[in-house]
Amino acid sequence: QVQLVESGGGLVQAGGSLRLSCAGSGNIFSINTMAWYRQTPGKQRELVAAITSDGSSNYADSVKGRFTISRDNTKKTVYLRMNSLKPEDTAVYYCNAGITYSSGVTFKFLDAWGQGTLVTVSS
Repeated sequence: QVQLVESGGGLVQAGGSLRLSCAGSGNIFSINTMAWYRQTPGKQRELVAAITSDGSSNYADSVKGRFTISRDNTKKTVYLRMNSLKPEDTAVYYCNAGITYSSGVTFKFLDAWGQGTLVTVSS
């Protein structure tokens, strides 16, 4: 079974840093774009950062200069380094990836999501 498992969330004071990780597992053949989203109660999930398989990245304006997305293709893992955290960064963070995986003698595509990890930034 193909899945994404996140880790690294927690409680941090404003101005602090955290690093989130998200690892893919299962019969993964390849992973296209990997991304981090976040969601707070009553709001839509929003894109935080994304990175393509060749390393090109883009960021939400609200996190530019503070967050860095990276990936290790050999480990099927995407990271989000978050610096200078603000209380408004408090949210559940989800990773997302476009995964091609083997299923028997065929390949299938899955738009996969992690289970979410809570980041709380105190003022």
